Amino acid sequence: MRRIGELERMTPHPTARRRPRRRTLAIIVTTAVVAALGVLGLTNAMAATAGPITGLGGKCVDVAGANSANGTAVQLYTCNNTNAQQWTVESDGSVRALGKCLDVTGGSTADGAKVQLYACNGTGAQRWTASAGRLVNPGSGKCLDASGNSSANGTRLQIWACTGGANQAWKLPAGGPSASPSSSPASPPPAGAKKKGVSTWSFPGLSAAVTNVGAGWYYNWSPSNDSMPAAAEFVPMIWGAASVTDATLAKAKSEGTVLLGFNEPDLAGQANMTVEQALSLWPRLEATGMRLGSPAVAYGGNTPGGWLDRFMTGARQQQRRVDFITLHWYGSDFSAAAAGQFAGYLKAVHDRYNLPIWVTEYGLMNFTGTPKYPTTAQITAFITATTASMQSTAWVERYAWFSLPAVGDSLPYGLYKDGTTPTPAGEAYRAAG
Repeated sequence: MRRIGELERMTPHPTARRRPRRRTLAIIVTTAVVAALGVLGLTNAMAATAGPITGLGGKCVDVAGANSANGTAVQLYTCNNTNAQQWTVESDGSVRALGKCLDVTGGSTADGAKVQLYACNGTGAQRWTASAGRLVNPGSGKCLDASGNSSANGTRLQIWACTGGANQAWKLPAGGPSASPSSSPASPPPAGAKKKGVSTWSFPGLSAAVTNVGAGWYYNWSPSNDSMPAAAEFVPMIWGAASVTDATLAKAKSEGTVLLGFNEPDLAGQANMTVEQALSLWPRLEATGMRLGSPAVAYGGNTPGGWLDRFMTGARQQQRRVDFITLHWYGSDFSAAAAGQFAGYLKAVHDRYNLPIWVTEYGLMNFTGTPKYPTTAQITAFITATTASMQSTAWVERYAWFSLPAVGDSLPYGLYKDGTTPTPAGEAYRAAG
């Protein structure tokens, strides 16, 4: 049985991975959609510089009574330059004052959960990300919020679904990572956005199949769905370097509010980009003002010094915006262990970057050996287990099976033969979400 690291290093099978990426437009491919809110983490912090965090009415984030005891309320208060208002943004994503951490009480993810001071423990309740003027707790996808939209002294701070309101706008200490957008702010996701989606290329019955499978969103590796309309949210993509043009970016912006980054830039057969090239083009994607997903690497998203790790390090150093991590995963172990291997990879990537996760391609395929595809029982069990796991994991915002069409050589892994005829895998996927 191969370990997960070996599964991730597989070379794409030319039929399974490249044929669907054929250009159906004159431009290159791309896509994705919305979900909870996430942002480039406070792991931006190059050096922890103490200073005030200011919010609604110009008031400061304040530790009540300058008390460093665990559980002390964190509130808004008139700025007074005391130690109770001197915060540092640390490289581990924590925000600290008086030697303790800004903490969501009880690790809650519910709207209205109060924020307090507590001994630093490295949990998700004490990690924060910053972008577009917001502070977000990635584990819940909720924003730091002044309760009741009040700026009165003593107003308790809490977490709440991100609205873009003034009571969720914060300015961080000078010298720390800016919570102000470097370009236009990213749009918050719509409330109740559906996690389950599909990746697809054009085939007869596409629109009906998207509806029949119950997908809330779809993408086609391109900036446009002009030739592939369906009754679900379309998420555009900027596939590679050649797609970074004014016309393509404008087209993508006209299609939605979320943008997927480059497609497998770590593979020569896909976008084939260096980290430096991707970083140099990234400000063009940011300038759309759309919510922005990382480049989707083919493997090794959690590997120190890997392609994605170097990209995210550069993004932090350059104070670039990345709102969520986009991943691909394919497993060649078709046993019952596959679902756990998949879940372990997602968790490892999330733990490394503390950002929401979108899985925009995943499946079971052995690109280099035999059998090439799982049995019907294996693929349906895998789909049932993984979709249930992702549905219940707060930081997994979106997922999409590879792929919707089960036509010709995609029959062994696709979901629908036409608009209303699912394969057994399609039936299992239709039952999810």
